[in-house]
Amino acid sequence: MPIEKVWVLAEAGDNGPTPVTLELLSEARSVAGTVEAVAWGADTASLAGALGEYGATTVYDVGDVGDALPGVPVAAAMAALVEGGNSPDAILIPATYDGRDVAGRLSAKLDRPVLTNVTGLVAGDSLSSQHPLFGGSQIATATFTGEGPGIFVIRAKSFAAESAGGGAAQVVAAPAPDAGSTNTAKIVQRHEEERTGPKLDEAPVVVSGGRGLGEAANYELIEQLAKLLKGAAGASRAIVDAGWVPYSHQVGQTGKTVKPTVYIACGISGATQHLVGMKGSKNIVAINKDREAPIFSVADLGIVGDVHKVLPALIEALKAKG
Repeated sequence: MPIEKVWVLAEAGDNGPTPVTLELLSEARSVAGTVEAVAWGADTASLAGALGEYGATTVYDVGDVGDALPGVPVAAAMAALVEGGNSPDAILIPATYDGRDVAGRLSAKLDRPVLTNVTGLVAGDSLSSQHPLFGGSQIATATFTGEGPGIFVIRAKSFAAESAGGGAAQVVAAPAPDAGSTNTAKIVQRHEEERTGPKLDEAPVVVSGGRGLGEAANYELIEQLAKLLKGAAGASRAIVDAGWVPYSHQVGQTGKTVKPTVYIACGISGATQHLVGMKGSKNIVAINKDREAPIFSVADLGIVGDVHKVLPALIEALKAKG
């Protein structure tokens, strides 16, 4: 296999490796002979089982970074490994806040370019990446021509997370070298937005609202329906930009990519940048009074009607069923 070894930047959440980490490990197995992970935290060894199950044979443990911004010590540790002769052919990094920070710093340290907004990988004599353009209507393919490793920053939900049934990965210490003044910034406070129900990008059902709701107060209908369906509430960029809901609710090219079992678009016209973030959903339901709205082109079920009438009716019907 031309691609011998791939690293995956492994991020951890409250319940182990994040979903996007498992997605990247799964895809890495299909393009490389050896898959290894780089992780950090107070107890990286506890991740070895899950990371190994999804394909990693080795986990390089940067260790506990304390209150430091992870990007600095993690990028420094990865660069030290590469410069020490332990270099992969490619490095897959999730397009998260910490992931993008690591990618940028690693690029500077290694003097290697980065390919971002990756949604597909193609293995050949080298590893190529696919990138959606013009709202996903066109796909560009890019390949590194210089010395490796290639650094790829990949959007969540681009690949399916599939267990390989492997045993626990070997944990190898990979402490970060002294980063000097670049590591002086500290996290002094953390704030987690209050929410109920599943996370937007992990929910089996997503109900999203757009401009067709008319005003911010009507977003409550979206939240009610999502709660009744045990799903998450999403939004189009238009109402996020208008300040109706926080950015964390945004679905689309510049927001989150979701692939739920059911996606319900309410009063969303279906601009291409929104479609990029949800068109991979298994079942799409669209509610819009404009029968020519682009959203209907991807919908499995279309309801031509006023969301102010349709949503209350759906909510009452669900409540009646208990």
